[in-house]
Amino acid sequence: MRAVVHDRYGAPHVLRVEEVERPVPQADEVLVRVRAATVSRTDCGFRSGVPFAMRLFTGLGGPKRRILGSDWAGEVEACGAAVTEFAGGDHVFGTRGFGGHAEFICVRESGRTAHMPTGATFEEAAAVCDGGLKALAALRRADLREGQRIVVYGASGAIGTAAVQLAKHFGADVTAVCDTRNLELARALGADAVVDYLQDDFTKNGETYDVVFDAVGKHSFRRCRGSLARRGTYVATDGLENLALGVWTACVGEKRVLFAMASATKSDVLFLKELIEKGKYRAVVDRSYPLEAVVEATRYVETGEKTGNVVLSLAGDRAG
Repeated sequence: MRAVVHDRYGAPHVLRVEEVERPVPQADEVLVRVRAATVSRTDCGFRSGVPFAMRLFTGLGGPKRRILGSDWAGEVEACGAAVTEFAGGDHVFGTRGFGGHAEFICVRESGRTAHMPTGATFEEAAAVCDGGLKALAALRRADLREGQRIVVYGASGAIGTAAVQLAKHFGADVTAVCDTRNLELARALGADAVVDYLQDDFTKNGETYDVVFDAVGKHSFRRCRGSLARRGTYVATDGLENLALGVWTACVGEKRVLFAMASATKSDVLFLKELIEKGKYRAVVDRSYPLEAVVEATRYVETGEKTGNVVLSLAGDRAG
């Protein structure tokens, strides 16, 4: 089968497509023919090996997992002997740490895998889990409740577009911060107010918020502390310093820092699927590339300019 592999850390050009052995499902696994998979910021971090601490998980001397790709959608090709939930030909989607940038992947039946939402395309389904699960984990950790006020900083990325929709679902008043070209998208996703960060600084508008969610790792607790209400929470998705701040603010002061660590379950995937089928959530797809254009796709992700998700298509579509 074709797969995107890398044998060393580095820039996007270390990625290449080559023939590798097709995986064989265990008794409790399904073999999925991948039709679409996302290229995410996480994939870029694993590939580059930066920050260096990441290599404690991916391999100090070189990548232990050659095939990236956490989030995917496709068709069940074969089932292990113990599988009862899925059958050949089923359209499924989900997330697994590695392996999605290939024509086939094996996933556990009990893992974060579900039947695709009714009416969704493979590309839309593949884009659900990356931002959706991370945003869901962050908002739950922040204990976001009905009537609270939240700022989503970086509201046009994969996590940000998900956070705006989920925060509205939880009944919060949402202010979305993004650039000029994505203001209308943020409104369409449900934001009550929008701020163009190229023109205005939300930390200087005199407003206070119960939660500030930095969905892109480009803000800081120090900069937005004055915008947090009493006992407000700054939720970070990046930056090792925020781990230390989380410990410090848990002991000192009323305002706290939380570092959002995703620990998604199958029920979380099913939760997002249900919201999609009710018309309350959608995954935003910016661009789709063929598998062979993975280097180009990765370079685009690393510009920081993508809106929502970038997808690799293995379904015959070769849209650019």
